[in-house]
Amino acid sequence: MFSCYRRVDLFRNDAIKTAFVDRLIQTHQRRPLLLFAWVVMSNHVHLLLRPDAADDVQSLLRRLKPAFAKSVLTRWHELDAPILAKVRDKSGNERFWQPGGGYDRNIFSGDEFAEKVRYIHTNPVRAGLVERPTDYRWSSAAKHAGLVTEGPPLAAICV
Repeated sequence: MFSCYRRVDLFRNDAIKTAFVDRLIQTHQRRPLLLFAWVVMSNHVHLLLRPDAADDVQSLLRRLKPAFAKSVLTRWHELDAPILAKVRDKSGNERFWQPGGGYDRNIFSGDEFAEKVRYIHTNPVRAGLVERPTDYRWSSAAKHAGLVTEGPPLAAICV
């Protein structure tokens, strides 16, 4: 799990969610990973994944997060977007992601794995965005439930 800077709702716009999913797809194409569950919320992202044997989670996130942040911040500068004031740190630098890299951990059992998948998929329900996890468009819940057999390229990398 990793959060937006100051937990600001930087993913409120569907185009930004799409851009993040596109960047995740590009990251996967450059270096394979197993993506088991995911959700993009308004101010954070959950990914349950396993990088390939030659990679680790932190390296994967270093390829994913900075490139995505740079593209969004560049676009906001082009638009002179008011959101920039909310993501400026004390030094005047704009940030998309909360410093510290997020929260990651290893999963050691099938029960723990199933619990994390449930937790990720019920995030939009707990946030009051939908009644059922499968109703949330920015998640792997529908794919897990067998409701999506085709769709965006991300579905192809979600195990």
